Amino acid sequence: MSRLGRLKRRPEFLRVAARGRKVATPGLVLQALERRDSEIAPASAAEEPSAQVRVGFTASRKVGKAVERNRARRRLRAAVKEIFPIMARPGRDYVVIARRSTLKRAWPDLLADLRSALERVETSGRSDTERRRRRQSGRGGREAAARDGARKRTEA
Repeated sequence: MSRLGRLKRRPEFLRVAARGRKVATPGLVLQALERRDSEIAPASAAEEPSAQVRVGFTASRKVGKAVERNRARRRLRAAVKEIFPIMARPGRDYVVIARRSTLKRAWPDLLADLRSALERVETSGRSDTERRRRRQSGRGGREAAARDGARKRTEA
């Protein structure tokens, strides 16, 4: 696989967060979104842009002060350099979000977290946005299960 591209602008991060899939692990949160050709900036890659994997890294103030946030992002960048060339799907944008435990997590565990998050985000059938919509419309989730259970009890 070629060199990984970077997500740098806020709208790119927001687009992945709003429309992509999300998987949380103890060491990180991974968001992924399949990119359409119309969403690619013209100068984003020297090679065929739609085949490139782009990655963005972020750490909120919950992770810690600036030094800790930078260390967490560095750890995530190193993990992505190791795992993504083997496992990431071309034509996708990924956002890797640091958690407080990113700093203290053992290196093999952090790599395992990234591997499992990448596998889960690629195999999950629905995006989180679709799940939220289904829950709000009353066709799924815990609320529906509780409602169905209550119906069965009243019918019996």
